[in-house]
Amino acid sequence: MAREFKRSDRVAQALQKEVAIILQREVKDPRIGMVTVSDVEVSSDLAYAKVFVTFLFDHDKNLIEQGMKGLKKANPYIRSLLGKAMRLRIVPELHFIYDQSLVEGMRMSNLVTSVVREDKKRHVEE
Repeated sequence: MAREFKRSDRVAQALQKEVAIILQREVKDPRIGMVTVSDVEVSSDLAYAKVFVTFLFDHDKNLIEQGMKGLKKANPYIRSLLGKAMRLRIVPELHFIYDQSLVEGMRMSNLVTSVVREDKKRHVEE
């Protein structure tokens, strides 16, 4: 019987949970602020991990750049805390990537809502 999930998927899920907790409780860099870990992709050999993050202040590109610099600077500290929290032979090298999918999803939702509203106005007028 085949397994339902690969090991890399299970490690990615555990990493997402642990990184989110570490960013919320341990990292005190004011540049980072409120950050959400939206997804984690781990390589098949578990040596590298892409951590996709979104910030509360998504509308300001300057603050996003500062937040990404803060995450890059805190990367070794986050890896050391991950090493203590998780039982892995090798703690993956973390690469933080800004995830725009949440912002784009909200923009698309607003566009659909406005189109539906305008369509209802046209049908009422006719």
